[in-house]
Amino acid sequence: MRRFTEGETVVRRDVFRGKVWSAHAFEAVEDAPEALVTAGRPGAEVLASTTWFQWLLTGDANVRLRALPDLAGGTWELGRWSWRDTALLQWVPPKAWFSVYAFHDASSEAGLTHWYVNFQRPMRRTAIGFDTFDLLVDLVVAPDLSRWDWKDEDEYAHGRRLGVVSETDHRAVRSAREEAVALIESRSGPFAAVDGWTAWRPDARRDAPVLPDDVLTAGLTGTA
Repeated sequence: MRRFTEGETVVRRDVFRGKVWSAHAFEAVEDAPEALVTAGRPGAEVLASTTWFQWLLTGDANVRLRALPDLAGGTWELGRWSWRDTALLQWVPPKAWFSVYAFHDASSEAGLTHWYVNFQRPMRRTAIGFDTFDLLVDLVVAPDLSRWDWKDEDEYAHGRRLGVVSETDHRAVRSAREEAVALIESRSGPFAAVDGWTAWRPDARRDAPVLPDDVLTAGLTGTA
């Protein structure tokens, strides 16, 4: 099994029906049996659907609505982007149907702005990082873990109608929701080290990570 050393580039790819939906270059922080921890920063190279870029640039909700039909139909186009505004830590346990992000405002010393639980298919390691698939629903958590709110429930429901989120996915996410909330309530997993994650900053001496030339083909299989 591929293990990553500190500072090495780790590429997270979201793969749908054997095709890359997005790719994001991160840096390895720690690769331990309980979880792979990576760091993201402004300037990191990203590949994503061009409809996502258009929505970010325009704020037009109608543009965002086109992303799911494009995904369901396999008709999306990828464009390149540089990550902006936030620095983050990503905690990815090996078999879980979710990952946990700790977001920081890269323009200030304010520290941790919020936690984010991203529900996704379990990661499959590759030579360049790992593959997964974002299952659309998310959980946004206050920095001090005092409250949390579900996000994009409507998008998740639409994804189910379009077949982007399968019944197998849905059953797994239902259990994963309970598991993620239990981690927050018990302050375990990444939430056990709130102070350390709050104080973290990306290493300014390192260049932002870039995607490898074979990002669309390396170790790609029929599924995420």
